[in-house]
Amino acid sequence: MDLREKLAFGSYEDALRMVGVATEPRTAGTVVSAARIQLFAALIHDSNPSYWDADFAAKTWGGLLAPPALLMGWLISPPWLPTGERWVASIALRVPLPGTTFINAANDAEFPSPIVEGDRLTVVEQVVSVSAEKRTRLGVGHFVETLETYRRQGGAVVATNRNTLFRFTPGTSS
Repeated sequence: MDLREKLAFGSYEDALRMVGVATEPRTAGTVVSAARIQLFAALIHDSNPSYWDADFAAKTWGGLLAPPALLMGWLISPPWLPTGERWVASIALRVPLPGTTFINAANDAEFPSPIVEGDRLTVVEQVVSVSAEKRTRLGVGHFVETLETYRRQGGAVVATNRNTLFRFTPGTSS
């Protein structure tokens, strides 16, 4: 599917109306699993016993530890589900702006509590800010800052993720 089919288009003023807007909580379809933890660790050749040694991880973290780099991956919607549910785009893609593509500019995640095997995560996304039009070497566009708050079953916050992307149209920098 073409990325442009996922992006919302509109004006800067339309985008500003989304600042402060938060999504309804969205819960992962599956729990954090050893299989995904270990597949990820294998792909990056990470031998950290927190990902591989169930006894060590249980004593240290309360279970196999989810690698921090997998945070957003636990709640990415599958492209197809047998129930017919539709793919849910990140709130950053739903901010109506004129740019035809985007690039990630910054990301800052905090983990007040470890995410471990068996956790079922829920996320709430919020648009924090949308910059005025900026001209960069990539093109003309806007910086969109979002905040995701992740909770485990029971409601405890396990992570926050502040992300900034640059939404732009390539070749419009001159």
